[in-house]
Amino acid sequence: MDRILIVDFGSQVTQLIARRVRESGVYCEIHPFNQVTGDSLRAFGPRGVILSGGPASVTGIGTPRAPQDLFSMGLPVLGICYGQQTMVEQLGGRVGSSDHREFGRAFLDVSGDCRLFDGVWRPGERHQVWMSHGDRVDHLPPGFSVVGTSDGAPFAAVADETRHFYGVQFHPEVVHTPDGAALLRAFTHGVCGCSGDWTMAAFKDQAIARIREQVGTGRVLCGLSGGVDSAVAAALVHEAVGEQLICVYVDHGLMRQGETEQVETVFRDRFNIRLVVRHADDLFLDALEGVSDPEVKRKTIGKLFIDVFEEEAKKIGGADFLAQGTLYPDVIESVSFHGGPSVTIKSHHNVGGLPERMNMKLVEPLRELFKDEVRDLGRELRLPETMVGRHPFPGPGLAIRLPDQPVTRDKLEILRKADVIYLEEIARAGLYDAIWQAFAVLLPVRSVGVMGDGRTHDHVVALRAVTATDGMTADSYPFDHAFLTRTASRIINEVRGVNRVVYDVTSKPPGTIEWE
Repeated sequence: MDRILIVDFGSQVTQLIARRVRESGVYCEIHPFNQVTGDSLRAFGPRGVILSGGPASVTGIGTPRAPQDLFSMGLPVLGICYGQQTMVEQLGGRVGSSDHREFGRAFLDVSGDCRLFDGVWRPGERHQVWMSHGDRVDHLPPGFSVVGTSDGAPFAAVADETRHFYGVQFHPEVVHTPDGAALLRAFTHGVCGCSGDWTMAAFKDQAIARIREQVGTGRVLCGLSGGVDSAVAAALVHEAVGEQLICVYVDHGLMRQGETEQVETVFRDRFNIRLVVRHADDLFLDALEGVSDPEVKRKTIGKLFIDVFEEEAKKIGGADFLAQGTLYPDVIESVSFHGGPSVTIKSHHNVGGLPERMNMKLVEPLRELFKDEVRDLGRELRLPETMVGRHPFPGPGLAIRLPDQPVTRDKLEILRKADVIYLEEIARAGLYDAIWQAFAVLLPVRSVGVMGDGRTHDHVVALRAVTATDGMTADSYPFDHAFLTRTASRIINEVRGVNRVVYDVTSKPPGTIEWE
């Protein structure tokens, strides 16, 4: 399989490089610079290498560098921003601090031709790009020529056609460089010679073979949450090992309306997967009684889930492997947590300490995929669209959509009903797939209202809907006023105990997608 290696120097948009490469049908992986050596490069066997951007300055002492072996292996190399600068510095050029920094939209004048521009740009043209740099290349190494300039970067695009080395000061991976995806494709397909035949059908076949090789005749346990990640992981493992898989679904009473019934219908009835359903709502809700602090809620739910999951595993005689729906962003962020170059966003421990306590080995068949790729795989596995395309849902469930207040059955019932009406209206308007995530929140305040000429003192529901690519940043969805008025009217009229509805327009950052 053709593959591209992306060497990560800590850019917050390195994942976007991988997404653009994969969208063109080429498999790629991101490896932190401090874990890439000549030996690891040869073992990975890439057709080409992309050096990412990063927050450091090449002019500093002890800042990150690419493995020097890379430049003598005969591999095409594309350096982006910091990646361009370190390549130039390591090959004998010079990088300095710029007195004309560029952040945001800029324009590149194409001054020369090279294979990176084939079919995309021509000499004499001017194109919009996205810049984010304070340093710049001041002097080129032997063999390089300038092929593009900008107001703040006289060597904004450079090329060594003999060795197939290319460097760009701008970021082709972001949408604000309109031709960026085409430039990356010119590198992977034109320069590196990748065929672009990496498809989800091919990935499915390869993943099934890997699972069979890893598991052998062992038994696999998988915890289902109702979300797309665990659902796809379970369906894939079942396709590989059949009855060796047992799924456990813990209903903690904090699920969306109809969640448990959907899981049972899909996995037990449609796929004939061995499914254990544990109804534990009394256990969880009793433990959460009087708890308002969001972190205490999360820890309480997480600990109880592990306890219940372990009880059910013991009942069926245990297992040799634990299947998890770990995704590639989880892996990348966890690498940062354990010493990678990026600023740590969060650490990921998908099932707490469960593998150690239960002495099982992990099966993580989705750890190479992004969220949208998981959805595509789910469709390959014939999972219903209602499950594959549904919005993300937090592990602690509706407990964190009751901010700063205890969880009670009455409040959960109000929240579920309001949430269903909201999502119904979104679907009716044809907007569900255009929104990353939408949900209702029951606020810890009461509002005075008037209903039937009488005074009310009832709950306030907040509605939240965001657009996003990967959930790391998000904007509120711009509903028209008529939609919000219609939805609010339905919630107030149909959900007893609510007399006011508001809409949250906060972006992420500074807010988060969830309220807690």
